Amino acid sequence: MTHRHLLTSGALALLLATLAGGAAAKLPPLTPEAQAKANETAAKTAWSAKADAYKLCLAQDKVAAHYRRTAANPAPAPATNVPCADPGPFAYTPPEAKPLESAGAHSPPGNASSPHNTAVPDAADGKKR
Repeated sequence: MTHRHLLTSGALALLLATLAGGAAAKLPPLTPEAQAKANETAAKTAWSAKADAYKLCLAQDKVAAHYRRTAANPAPAPATNVPCADPGPFAYTPPEAKPLESAGAHSPPGNASSPHNTAVPDAADGKKR
């Protein structure tokens, strides 16, 4: 019975390893629309973190003010009291997409010093290329 159990568990392990390899395959790149949506979601998440930090700062200031009002011997206020920064409402403006020509898709880097079909040698050794 143990020999059969070992074969069954070995086959199961092999099957799971095969399936895990397929699941770890590289995913295709995102479409431009999906990438834009992912960028907007990341911006909204960052703004949400700033808004949460602002609300926490306001609550901490309120608790500190109450402590200073009600404590018998309150600790002095810190010398560097940074005011809470309100992030404002969420606003996302997607970056402008560059046209292909300004993105450098068709042009080699740098400017040409002469036309590509001249008989003037390019190198200092005098050889035509």
